Amino acid sequence: MNTAHRASIKTVLFSLLLFLPVGLFAQEDADLRRAAKALGVKGTIVIESLDGSTRYIFNQKRAATRYSPASTFKIPNTLIAIETGAIGGADDTIRWDGVTRGIDNWNRDQTLRSAFQVSCVWFYQELARRVGFPPYERFLQAMKYGNRVTGDSLTLFWLNDALKISALEQIRVLRGVVREEFPFRTDAYATLKRIMVAEEKMDSYVLYGKTGWSVRLRQQIGWYVGYAETPAGVWLFAVNLDITSEADLPLRKQLALDALKAKGIL
Repeated sequence: MNTAHRASIKTVLFSLLLFLPVGLFAQEDADLRRAAKALGVKGTIVIESLDGSTRYIFNQKRAATRYSPASTFKIPNTLIAIETGAIGGADDTIRWDGVTRGIDNWNRDQTLRSAFQVSCVWFYQELARRVGFPPYERFLQAMKYGNRVTGDSLTLFWLNDALKISALEQIRVLRGVVREEFPFRTDAYATLKRIMVAEEKMDSYVLYGKTGWSVRLRQQIGWYVGYAETPAGVWLFAVNLDITSEADLPLRKQLALDALKAKGIL
């Protein structure tokens, strides 16, 4: 390659960089690193302003690595189910089939609201049967959701390692949800946001979030993704970490809260 060609390539690359978000090349954040170290977790966390101008990150390499979304897929799944008419709204009910499952809160009739909050797998599997493959494939493409792969199991693709997404991609999807940029009706977004509320502190913040746990896979990953609405603006976050036992599960949300507090967001 001659000097002229190298100079041309450098010019093109520099021009492209001008259009990328300011926070894209954020340094590893010391506050987030300390929060993760204090909890003794192996994982990553990304926090980003809604406009994309500010990003805090711990473990950049892992943040770009794709894993099964597990139950964090209930965020797009809820939008898809409402948009396609698989379910009508937050209080619509699906009857329990009478099969006893390992989580007591699942062994009863569920509304969309309750199923989201207790992360009821059988409920969303029934929604998947109602939705079918073609709508999933269409909406995953429209949302640019991770690797956009559904595989060959309609009721397991978000649980069995077919569909994968990184923490950085979770942030981009969350931005589209908050801004309502994807092809879903206004009532679908409104319903999702109501049932995503995880914590409210008067005149301080509202935290929206969804956990996930890839319990079916050999490498078990725990997720907590969502966003915080504060008087100073909206901040998106995505945590994933290695899970070695159920005792690790509370660390997903704890790391997110500790990190958001460390950055003065909460």
